[in-house]
Amino acid sequence: MSIQLGESDFQILKCFPVMSQLRLHLEQAKFIEQVRYQMKEGYQLAFLEVEEQAVAVAGFRIYTCLALGKFLYIDDLVVDELKRCLRRATPTHSYGKQLLQWLIEYARNHGCEHLSLDSGVQRFAAHRFYLMQRMNITSHHFSIEL
Repeated sequence: MSIQLGESDFQILKCFPVMSQLRLHLEQAKFIEQVRYQMKEGYQLAFLEVEEQAVAVAGFRIYTCLALGKFLYIDDLVVDELKRCLRRATPTHSYGKQLLQWLIEYARNHGCEHLSLDSGVQRFAAHRFYLMQRMNITSHHFSIEL
């Protein structure tokens, strides 16, 4: 088991089966191109690999703003659904927890003062997970479709 940054096209594509479980609109044929485009804007892709298969994936960026200073923002965080189901039966692995802890350490090592993410209001299981990881609900996110 290892956690690494997806830098090569092969590594990026390895993340697609898991990422597409969270981002249903993604197309495999366009995934590498989209990730590479976002990388130009600071996006990074990290993945936890078990037996040469990505089982948890996170997309993230480091920002600086007046409200928070320097922080790591998680765009995407997902564990393969099959692995989540298996974990409920045998709770020896916590891939999401391990990847989140790796992201926290990455943020600390890069001088970040905070780590944050947004989560859809319908994602109750994810909310339970974040609260169990001692994350706080610190704001409401508002948006408008243009």
